[in-house]
Amino acid sequence: MPLPASPPSPGSLASGAECRGPAELPRAIGTLGAIAIVVGTIIGSGIFLVPHNVALQIGSVSTVFLVWIVGGILSLAGSLSLAELGAATPEAGGVYVYLRDAYGQLTAFLYGWAALLVIESGSIATLAVAFSIYSSTFLPLTPLERKLVASAVITVLTLVNIAGVKHAAVVQTVFTAAKLGGVALIVGFALFALHPGPIALVPGATPAHTSLSSFGVALIGVLWAYQGWHQLSYVAGEVKNPSRILPRSFLAGALIVILVYLCANVAYLQVLSLPIMAQGAYQRVAAKTMEILWGPRGAAFVSALILCSMFGATNGNILGGARAYFAMARDRVMFSAVGRIHPRFETPYIALLIQGVWSIVLAANGTYEQLYTYAIFTGWIFYAAAALAVIVLRRKRPDLARPYRVYSVLPVAFAAAALIITINSLVRTPRESGIGLGLVLLGIPVYIIWTRFGVREKKAGIGI
Repeated sequence: MPLPASPPSPGSLASGAECRGPAELPRAIGTLGAIAIVVGTIIGSGIFLVPHNVALQIGSVSTVFLVWIVGGILSLAGSLSLAELGAATPEAGGVYVYLRDAYGQLTAFLYGWAALLVIESGSIATLAVAFSIYSSTFLPLTPLERKLVASAVITVLTLVNIAGVKHAAVVQTVFTAAKLGGVALIVGFALFALHPGPIALVPGATPAHTSLSSFGVALIGVLWAYQGWHQLSYVAGEVKNPSRILPRSFLAGALIVILVYLCANVAYLQVLSLPIMAQGAYQRVAAKTMEILWGPRGAAFVSALILCSMFGATNGNILGGARAYFAMARDRVMFSAVGRIHPRFETPYIALLIQGVWSIVLAANGTYEQLYTYAIFTGWIFYAAAALAVIVLRRKRPDLARPYRVYSVLPVAFAAAALIITINSLVRTPRESGIGLGLVLLGIPVYIIWTRFGVREKKAGIGI
């Protein structure tokens, strides 16, 4: 398999003729912005909905908190693994770059291919459509109007990110602060407002019984609520003093999320008993909690809070995902235009536009949920490989400067958890998982064709 010629060094343009902007993305993200990316991208709608799914599987309050703590520790392990890699190689592209350095260009290309096809773009589309659905709480929308709202959210946030990484970081910080304040208000109401105490179990209802299997099912749901911990790695090339800020931000962000999730569960359980939380009518746990405490205004408040959460999470995904395609272009495995930097705004505007347009297509098409289901389990395969890249690169590049080192047990533990998720997905949804794997493997012939095309272009003096 012919490989492309040696890729340009990170930050260099693929063709001198196209050097119409800065050669590198500016380092404009500070500590607060980096922490906001971690916290704001992780906290979406999961903490407002997943507790219901946990209650379906878990039979005791102490085990509920245990499963959220275990999920948090595993996500922290993944974050700290990427912190070592990001501090050692602070380039735009994150997971893509780490896979490339540890396993080679093909593995990295397959990840970038899957990320553009469904993993990152699908996440953006999913969040935007969920935003449009929750918007109906305040303004009734037709199906067409919901699609227009979802497309508008993606368009606005894509333009914000094109306008500058500082603007995107400000948006992320503001909406992260809003959602943290909202959760604090829920906790405050639950702990200090007058209410009769947890609603009792309905006569005849049977509480869940905790087993190792049910704990595992609940843990998978919790890990989905922690999804997004890797997004900061994508913008490592734009973080100031990355050797210090990246590890601190990954650690602080993960710990903040764990604390928020535990406090939210305390609030819910102050108002709803665990068996009640498991009932279908209480699927929207946060909304039900505030409805009991504050009436219809409480439910409306939670809906607004979820809108803030999803808006911020969408912004975080848009900010991060495009950097992977940008890095691919710099490695000459994607069109060179995708590696361009806007001459005024100093952002990867072509990568952001492509990601935005494709996300809108997925959101408007209506089949994005199925596509996302097909490929999400493969995403966790790549996340496991990225965590293990810590061990691989320590052996492969022992002389690489590592300002921060993670304990080896953490990436191994995270990789094991990610493997359990993929096996569970394969067993429970073999058709969807198989198709998802097929979509990723389809990238192999694409890569072969592309590299051959790239070599021919380089020989012809065109340059890609």
